[in-house]
Amino acid sequence: MSVFFSQHFAALKSAMRRLAFSPLNTLLSLTVIGAALALPAAGWILLDNLQAFAGRVSGAQQISLFMAADAGKKEAEEIESRLRKADPGQWRFVAREEALKRLREMEGMADIAAGLTRNPLPDAFVVEPGDNRPETLEKLAETFKEWPAVAHVQLDSAWSRRLTAFLRVGRLAVGLLAALFAGALAAVTFNTIRLQILAQAAEIEVSRLIGATDAFIRRPFQYFGALQGALGGLFALLLIAGAGWALAAPVRELLALYGVTPGLGDPPLPQAGAVVGLGAALGWLGARISVSIHLRRID
Repeated sequence: MSVFFSQHFAALKSAMRRLAFSPLNTLLSLTVIGAALALPAAGWILLDNLQAFAGRVSGAQQISLFMAADAGKKEAEEIESRLRKADPGQWRFVAREEALKRLREMEGMADIAAGLTRNPLPDAFVVEPGDNRPETLEKLAETFKEWPAVAHVQLDSAWSRRLTAFLRVGRLAVGLLAALFAGALAAVTFNTIRLQILAQAAEIEVSRLIGATDAFIRRPFQYFGALQGALGGLFALLLIAGAGWALAAPVRELLALYGVTPGLGDPPLPQAGAVVGLGAALGWLGARISVSIHLRRID
């Protein structure tokens, strides 16, 4: 067991020396790998933030239940009891007095509200479903319409469907982009390892003659590819963080126009680890393919 770990440790040290031996080439490779990983990762994070932003925009993916004009406290309690049994998600009761107060506070509506002789607004319930799929929202809306004392149910299902379709297309586009750049990353590692193999061709052939196994020969190159990919993943996270920092102020101003205060979120730790792990795996794969092809040629 100690021999196994010592061999892997020696291969890791060899890979680190190769990275440090040519800093300029290493920096250029990390730039290419970091950009290849940063673009799809940033796209995925942007879509997640867009979905979260849409859920925080006032009126988005909500169902409003407007009570009949003659409905009283008893009818409101009945609707609240039904909501509690159905458990569609979160909800809140908006009394007609509160609705009129909000109307008076709205820009350009104060004079209109002041001219009203009576409050024409009904009591209402605002439901925020836990399941925001368009088909679920529409099914809930149809159920609410059948309840007594409910005069009108408002749901912008078309907006919800457009958002869902946009996010679906966006995730598909990001997935295709990620596959494309994953192939490019593996190709970069493949070419880098190929150049190293050509420079050490004589050493590899001598190692084969004295009994070195293919795994022993491949190991340093695979560690080199994995290290290069992992460092490229870290560089990609730095690029994403830098872009987020540069865009923070304008994005915050844009969201303030919609009454939403949070800005772009940083990559969660599992996603950041996935970016680094993916870079390491693709680097290892490119190195293994390159070394295996060369060893087959020797055989």
